[in-house]
Amino acid sequence: MPDGISDRPEEACGIFGVHAPGEDVARLTFFGLFALQHRGQESAGIAVGDGSVVRLRRDMGLVSQVFDEQTLAGLRGGDVAVGHTRYSTTGSSSLRNAQPTLLKVPTGTIALVHNGNLVNTHSLAETLHAEGVEFDSTSDTELIGRLIAREAAAGLDLDRAVIEAMRHLRGAYAVAMITPERLLAFRDPAGIRPLCLGTLNSGHVVVASETAALNVVGARLEREIDPGEVIVVDDRGLRSRTFEGELRGTMCVFEFIYFARPDSQIYGRTLHLVRRRMGHELAKEHPVQADIVIPVPDTGWPAAIGYAEESGIPFGEGLIKNRYIHRTFIQPHQRLRDLGVRMKLTPLRDTVQGKRVVVVEDSIVRGTTSGQIIQMLREAGAREVHMRISSPPYRHPCFYGIDTPEPSRLLASKYSVEEIRKIIGADSLGYLSIQGLIRAIDVDEDRFCMACFTGTYPVPIPDEARPGKHALERSDAAR
Repeated sequence: MPDGISDRPEEACGIFGVHAPGEDVARLTFFGLFALQHRGQESAGIAVGDGSVVRLRRDMGLVSQVFDEQTLAGLRGGDVAVGHTRYSTTGSSSLRNAQPTLLKVPTGTIALVHNGNLVNTHSLAETLHAEGVEFDSTSDTELIGRLIAREAAAGLDLDRAVIEAMRHLRGAYAVAMITPERLLAFRDPAGIRPLCLGTLNSGHVVVASETAALNVVGARLEREIDPGEVIVVDDRGLRSRTFEGELRGTMCVFEFIYFARPDSQIYGRTLHLVRRRMGHELAKEHPVQADIVIPVPDTGWPAAIGYAEESGIPFGEGLIKNRYIHRTFIQPHQRLRDLGVRMKLTPLRDTVQGKRVVVVEDSIVRGTTSGQIIQMLREAGAREVHMRISSPPYRHPCFYGIDTPEPSRLLASKYSVEEIRKIIGADSLGYLSIQGLIRAIDVDEDRFCMACFTGTYPVPIPDEARPGKHALERSDAAR
């Protein structure tokens, strides 16, 4: 998305892996990545293992821009594959940081994909540099791979090398990895980033960031991969090992609010239904006299439906989304920034003119988008505009794989709700409470990371993590 248009927290990546001898694993991965495109639009890639070598195709752009019939044909013939859609949180948006990442280990080649963010990238990079390791990228994904390669070089089997590498990793990570003949997947001990396991055709194994990617390839969800779990799949079947350390299971709550597709399931809950219940709770906590409830498309739809159901106010479509706004490679000059959200959304004058309008959105980060939406609705004739947010105020930056700005640019970190209402120009503003959010999800609060709301981080944040996503570039340039 061009700078200045998106006002939501941005996710890190989508990952997909498959072990399916006899199937076209590259094509299955291609379809899986389509289902995960919402998690990252900067680059895409697929690596395939055919028993002897690992072949790789990756490039900048959307899945449909990177792959066509010719490129998929060049990846045909393997039994295992991993794929990736990227939004950068460590390392710049460049081809050298696109994934999968290909590395040599003593037993051959590995290709790995990663969703999340390490908080000790700088110290890990310094340690490996001191050991003579040279890096090809500035991504923490390569750091994970280099650590695994180091442990494998000490004579460990690959699954044990993963466990040993995990002892050095701090932060959030869900990883899928292949050798020419094996699929491995593992998840951080805190379980912050999601990873699920499915089966295809009564025996083949699929792993993915979301269950929506299993659905599109016809796989059946078996379960979520546990925090700290390592699975290995080869011609002997599936084996599981567990990291010998503290296992917390604190899933990022924003998966429920915004990141994951509404047709995905987490903790056994379908997210569309959870988000509708968020709307129910929001209407109970922040009622208002109004004529119509409208969503900010697309992610505001379920909560807006729920708000309308609970309040009895009619639901309507008052904002039309341009479906062809994706990542652009045209430089965002000032005119584009000025247009901002107007390129993406258009109000329906016939729906809102003369009406008291409730607008339901999932979050406010900087406030720029919300302010523009309210202004456009007033220009279209809305008599009143009441903003309702189906999450608590976003007050603290995330260091676990969500690209949020420093605290000074987070509106709720500096201003009260009433001050934010005045800044964005709404007639009233209401956020869902943490208690209302938990009631809607119906899962114990201690199973979530809510650091962006509370400032309580389940994995401690060292000072080295605070410079942000380009810390490794700065470290590399300083040498």
